[in-house]
Parts: sequence; C-alpha cells; structure tokens
Amino acid sequence: MFDLTTRDIKYLPGVGPQRAAMLNKELNIYSFNDLLYYFPYKYVDRSRIYTIREITGTMPYIQIRGTILSFESAGEGRQRRLIAHFSDGTGVVDLIWFRGIKYITGKYKLNKEYIVFGRPTIFNGRVNIAHPDIDETTEQKSGSLGLQPYYNTSEKMKRGMLNSHAIEKIMHGLMQQIKEPLPETLTPQIISAYRLMPLTDALCAVHFPENADQLRKAQYRLKFEELFYIQLNILRYAKDRQRKYRGYLFSKVGDVFNRFYQENLPFQLTNAQKRVLKEIRRDMGSGRQMNRLLQGDVGSGKTLVALMSMLIALDNNYQACMMAPTEILANQHYETIKELLQDMDVRVELLTGSIKGKRREAILQGLLTGDVHILIGTHAVIEDTVNFASLGFVVIDEQHRFGVAQRARLWSKNNFPPHVLVMTATPIPRTLAMTLYGDLDVSVIDQLPPGRKPVKTLHWYDNASDGLYRDIHKQIQQGRQVYFVYPLIKESEKMDLKNVEEGYAHLQKVFPDYHVGMVHGQMKAVQKEEEMRKFVSGQTQILVATTVIEVGVNVPNASVMVIQNAERFGLSQLHQLRGRVGRGADQSYCILVTNYQLGKTSTKRVQIMTETNDGFEIAEADLKLRGPGDLEGTKQSGMAFDLKLANLARDGQIVQLARDAAAQVLDEDPDLQRPENVLLKKTLDELRANEMNWSSIS
Repeated sequence: MFDLTTRDIKYLPGVGPQRAAMLNKELNIYSFNDLLYYFPYKYVDRSRIYTIREITGTMPYIQIRGTILSFESAGEGRQRRLIAHFSDGTGVVDLIWFRGIKYITGKYKLNKEYIVFGRPTIFNGRVNIAHPDIDETTEQKSGSLGLQPYYNTSEKMKRGMLNSHAIEKIMHGLMQQIKEPLPETLTPQIISAYRLMPLTDALCAVHFPENADQLRKAQYRLKFEELFYIQLNILRYAKDRQRKYRGYLFSKVGDVFNRFYQENLPFQLTNAQKRVLKEIRRDMGSGRQMNRLLQGDVGSGKTLVALMSMLIALDNNYQACMMAPTEILANQHYETIKELLQDMDVRVELLTGSIKGKRREAILQGLLTGDVHILIGTHAVIEDTVNFASLGFVVIDEQHRFGVAQRARLWSKNNFPPHVLVMTATPIPRTLAMTLYGDLDVSVIDQLPPGRKPVKTLHWYDNASDGLYRDIHKQIQQGRQVYFVYPLIKESEKMDLKNVEEGYAHLQKVFPDYHVGMVHGQMKAVQKEEEMRKFVSGQTQILVATTVIEVGVNVPNASVMVIQNAERFGLSQLHQLRGRVGRGADQSYCILVTNYQLGKTSTKRVQIMTETNDGFEIAEADLKLRGPGDLEGTKQSGMAFDLKLANLARDGQIVQLARDAAAQVLDEDPDLQRPENVLLKKTLDELRANEMNWSSIS
C-alpha cells in the first residue's frame, strides 16, 4: 500500500489543485495522512427520518424525505434568495439559499425524491431550513444511517463550497483508498492489555461511526495513543536524567534540624506538612537527585516545609538556596526565614540585583568559603559570578515564573546537580500535573495551619458600591488594609471597564482621610517596589493594583480584597488574588464586583468562588471551563497542547492508564531496545522530529 504521509492531498478524488491549496492554507492539510487525522468536532444522529407534520421550531436538526414541488426567487441584489417548496405529503417546508443560487437550480430537479437535513426555524408560520444538506435517496451516504461527522472549516472555505459536508465526502473518498490495514503504532501487548481497537478500525470509525458505542471505542483508542506517547516521552526523559545525574546522599537529620524543631518551630506542623517532609527526606536519602513539585494553597505553610528541608542539607554539610520571581518576594522570604532561625547559628543572606558593592562581595565570598549557609535571591542567584562551596538543595518558588534554561543553569554550579524543590501556590489538577510536570514527583499540602480562618468570598453588583465603601471604612477604622484590583491599566475603547487610573482617582475622593497607593505593570520596577513597601509597612491603607500583586507579598494586616470586573478574570487568577488576604488571624474578605449582565461562564466562576476555598477544586473547574491551553505554566513546560482528540480536563482516567502503560514499558526496557519496543521508539522519534505534540519536556 502507498504511504499516506507522502501522498499529496491534491491527488485524492474530489480534491484537485484548487481545493488542495485551500486545505494547505486553511487547515494545514498537505497529505492523505494529514486529512485522516483531521477529526470531526461533533456528530449528529441521522438515523431518524421525521415527517414534516412533526417538525417544531425548537428542534436542533431534522431529516426529512420528499420532493421539491417548485422553485421561486425573492428579493433583489444582495437580498436575493432562492426558495424551494419541499413536501413529503404531510406538509410543506421552505428550503432557502442566500448564495450559490445558480448552482442549486442546476443541481436539483423537481419531483425527484431527496433526503433533506438541516436546522428548522419558523418564520411567518412556515417551517424554513436555510442551506440544507440534500442527498438523493439512492446515494448510500456515509452518515445517512447513523452518526454524521461535522468538521471545522473556515469562512473562506465555506465561500469556496468546501464546507463540512464537502470535507465529509472527501473523507469518504479517502476511506475507499485504504484497501489494507495501516501500520500499527502501538505494540500488540499494549493493544491487548488495554483492549484497544486496531488503528485502522479506529480511524475509520472516528470519521464514520455506525453507532455511539463504536465511536466511544474509536475515540478511546486514539486518545490513549496521543497520551501514551506524551507520557512515554516525559517518563523517558525523567528516567534518563535520573540515570545520568546521581544525587547527593543526605543520610542524616542532625543538630540544626532538631534544634529548630524543638525550639524555633512557631506552631505544630499539620499532618500534610509532616507527610510532605517525609517524602522529601526519603528522596534526599535515596542517592538519586530529587525533583519534586510542592503544591499548596496560599498560606498552607510551604515556606516552612522548604526551610526545614534546607536545614537537612545544612546537617549534611551542604548549602541551600531559594529563588523567588521578584525582589519583593525574595525580601519577604529572607525576613521570614531570618525570623524563624533567630538565635540559631545559621548564616542567611539575601542576593538581588539591587545589592551591590562591598555587601555583594562579602556575600559572594561567604558562598565560596561555605560561611553562607542559606542564600535567598532572585534570578541574580544563577548569574555566572555566583558560585557555591557545596550547593546541595535548591528551592524554586512559583515555578511558572522560571524558564527551563534557568533551572538548568543551577545544575552547572556543582559536580552533581542539587536536589530541587519546586513550589507553586497555583494548584494544578492531577491530570495536568502529570503532563506539565511529568518528570517531577508531586507532593501536596492540602491543610491550612491551625488558627487560619478561611477567607469569606462575597459577590456584589457594581451599582451597590456605597454599601461596599461603608464596610471598607469600618475595616480600615479597625486598622486593616485593603486591596482594590482592576483588570486594565488604561481605558479600553472596546470594553467599558473600570481601569486602574480612574479607580485610583475615584478612591482618593471616596477615602480622603486615608493614604491610597497604586501599582501596575507599566510602572518602573523601583516605583512598584516603593509602593509595595509602603503598603507592607502600613503607610498605605488602600492599594489599587492590576494583577501584578497576584504572586507576591504577604501582608498579614490586609483583610479585604476587592476585585473589580471580576467576570474578566479566570478562576485560578481569582483564587490567587484571594490568597493575598487571610494571612493574619482576623477574618478576611474577598469581594467580587461584577455588573448585572453576566454570561453563563462568568456566573459559574462567581458561584464556584463563593462556594469553595479549595484550590484544587477550583483548578479542576478552571481546567473544565477554559481548557489546558490557557493555564499558566504550559509554555514553560515545552508541552504544546495541540492534542487532537484527548482533553486533559475530561480524560483524566485515560491519562492515568497511558502513564501506567508507559511506566511499565520503561521499567522493563528503559532504552526501548527490545524487539517488541522498536516500534515504540521509532514512533516516538518520529513524533519528536515532527514536533507533533511537544518540543522538550522540562
């Protein structure tokens, strides 16, 4: 059989050079194989034929059998339309065309039997179907007896008479070309173990399923394959790295850790913190390099776990460092850790871009001699001038702000790469974590420390702001601070949104007795830092901001977060913003301000936010509402989510099965050298070369 991947699409019956050029340009389809993997986006059941008498205007799609009684045209110029009166003996419907009129009148004959398919509407008491699909009853049409596929096409294609129906016909022609089974892409062992349909059967059935059950089985096979190769790529990469890089063996928990635990620990660890610490200790004592993702909501105590893990490194005569995405956050970590380690003989230093001269020299010297035990910093930590005596443990806060290359530079600081703990306050659903951070082991802190009150989330409409301002007044009088977050910096012509600058001016008038500050992304870093510093120190009572505060500062005294035009924010973003308050012992509030006219998705978002504080629940819901492509961090991973069929939000079970299958293959044959796995290695190499689903996984 000829190779589908090299066969030019223009040679397929029904295509030709003109249509081929359009398929190339609009859908990136160049070969027979490209077309075969262009899957329908939905299916419509065409197994039932209705009578015209049964039709109502609320039916989504109907199929009727009958004849055209007559044609008439109405309107002039651009308003001109062609009307065909169609009857099955129980009534008459009007078939209407607004374009391609000459083509239609030449193609369809009076009093000949046809099957008509389309969406009915009622106009002036008559049933209309605009631009229907029409087929002769003698044609054994692919979809006429069951589920009809629908393909996405562009406006340009529709104008060139290359709509979904035309793609379906071309696809039918392609199926006629497949005379023998296509080469398999999975081993017989995997196909048998996971009860997968053969590839050729699955590809035929996904385009032209006979029934819903056959479609489900075909989709399962194709989704499994997509996800299997992604997981195989990730896990192979992770295993290669494990073999390549031995880790430092931290064999003991010594005096530094124990003294901290007995004398300095500010409160009892939660069970979740204890569990995560055990997982980290196990990794560091295994002799392999640790790469662990630590997930936990804002305020769950990740920093404390990170500090205690760093102390184990110190007990084994190694240094530790912690990287944060901004100077202000690095400063905050530094202050927190200094305070936690007071009266202990541990030297902690802060290194950021703004620390210069003699102070900087002294820190760099201290790192080389080993006198500096823990270094906290920004990207400055990985500059070439920064070298350690023995760096054994690295904490990276807010992973999505650090690129792959930056992480890799850390490894060059030592003979062996240090143990790496990656922290994020953006909870990632398990299925996504397995794909985004598939090479990292995942730990979760899913409890808040004792004494923390959950933030109350309220929904206000923007016409009730007087009541809102009164409540805020009360909070400030009690000595609390308030955030006001806006989605835009300057007025947008397209969207009538309250922007930061207007909001800032307005709030200065509403609260003349208090100091109002402002931060946004277009300010210089120095200005931003200064404004944030004033808010942290309590000089500023109200901070007006954009989402620049999303990853950031701990202000225990801030008890109210007002989010203007909350309908414009994604769920994860709203949750991150809410996490900026509730850091102290007092009751905190997050107020979502929206207009009255909310769309379905926005209403759902607001509802979820007011009902739950669970970051993982929110992340799952966000994934379902938005899809994985929008989630922060996806680009960092090198994973392009151009999955053709699989959906990470809905196919979590298949992700797990595919991962289990990939892990089993690699456990038994890490280099894919066995004869039965040669096919897997070949397919994986081809996918990598084509960059079909990924570039490189980090």
